[in-house]
Amino acid sequence: MTTIVYPGTFDPITNGHIDLVERASRIFDKIIVGIASSPRKGPLFTVDERIQLATDALAHVPNIEIRGFDYLLVNFVKDCKADAIMRGLRAVSDFEYEFQLANMNRALSPNIESVFLTPAEHLSYISSSLVREISLLNGDVSKFVPANVVDALVQKHKKP
Repeated sequence: MTTIVYPGTFDPITNGHIDLVERASRIFDKIIVGIASSPRKGPLFTVDERIQLATDALAHVPNIEIRGFDYLLVNFVKDCKADAIMRGLRAVSDFEYEFQLANMNRALSPNIESVFLTPAEHLSYISSSLVREISLLNGDVSKFVPANVVDALVQKHKKP
């Protein structure tokens, strides 16, 4: 059984993330979506909120598990008994950073491979940070994220 970990902050999960999970679900026996706490990034949503948003958005994918983590990725991958790390590449500009991460992860744990997938072309420009910014400025993000995330963003940005 081949298990892969798809790590990220997922703050929030986007249609691009969902597309990658759907693609991976056809290739791997099990996908573990690892939601990093990432306190240094100052996420909009808590880990528990991001887990719930991802769980709801990915409910249609049968071979996934969603877990939060707050420690070194290679150790999380080992704890999950996974075979590899999956990362998404949206554009050529992502490659250099992802290549550096893959090499560092390999240096830390030589038995863990990195696999790269690309999202559908019409989703390649979507990022969580752009979605958060558009939403904060009262823009419509419904083309970029599932409905449950739209609702959660509206609630987060409501003025008291």
